[in-house]
Amino acid sequence: MKDKKTRILILGASGFLGHSIYKELSQYFNTFGTYRIPTKKFSNNKKFFEFNHEEDDVFEIIEKINPSLIVSAIRGAFETQIILHRHIVQYLKINNKAKIIFLSSANVFDAYSKYPSYEKDTRLSHSIYGLFKIKIEHIIQKLPKNQWVIIRLPMVFGNKSNRVSVIKELVKTNEPIELFPNLVMNVCSSERLNRQLHFIINRNKYGIYHCGSYDLVHHDYFIKDLLKYLDINNPKYKFVYTTNNERYLAVLSKYNKLPKYLQFESSDVLKEHLTIK
Repeated sequence: MKDKKTRILILGASGFLGHSIYKELSQYFNTFGTYRIPTKKFSNNKKFFEFNHEEDDVFEIIEKINPSLIVSAIRGAFETQIILHRHIVQYLKINNKAKIIFLSSANVFDAYSKYPSYEKDTRLSHSIYGLFKIKIEHIIQKLPKNQWVIIRLPMVFGNKSNRVSVIKELVKTNEPIELFPNLVMNVCSSERLNRQLHFIINRNKYGIYHCGSYDLVHHDYFIKDLLKYLDINNPKYKFVYTTNNERYLAVLSKYNKLPKYLQFESSDVLKEHLTIK
């Protein structure tokens, strides 16, 4: 059943994850999205608004839509993304019944390497990307707890994902695919994220969620299995050793566990979402 009262604005709805989320939620809610590069696909859709956070102010779109939920899946320059989220927080402080769901990353923990990370672990990053995500998390967490959801994602795969596209292009140009044998991770897919996100919205959940497979896998094993599902034979590999020991980049759930029917293994990402159709 459609819920026309819930007005959802997806920032970055033309990207891989954002568009996947839009297609899922628009079936049930009054959903809007933003796009950066004009194309007929989006320009002719009255539910989509052209928006470039490096030049435009998000307040203009927010005033038109008056969303009860903002899903931030946007990409681009870090500095203007930070300003964008500060403006969203200002809107939410005035409209205290509205919420934000922010897609964050396992990289907020990339300074840790010996163990997987859980929801309440202290964030620490050595990467520019991880530090950027931490900064936005801090901005959002200044809101009352019931107004925000932070979803931390591990590596996300899918037929239209950038990671899979890069692999296909490397194979096409006969270039080696990088494998990190000592990297231990968990994974996610756009479809699995959609299911979990839908549950969080329907149940009016808030707080921090780690949306990834509950098992861990080595990067090189997973990528090799992925190539089999993509029907890619005899690819070239480049093995990259950043450390002599195993290094973890995985986000697991301990405190905000989702129902069992929404949990999944890394093999499910391959079997259900990467098989060539």
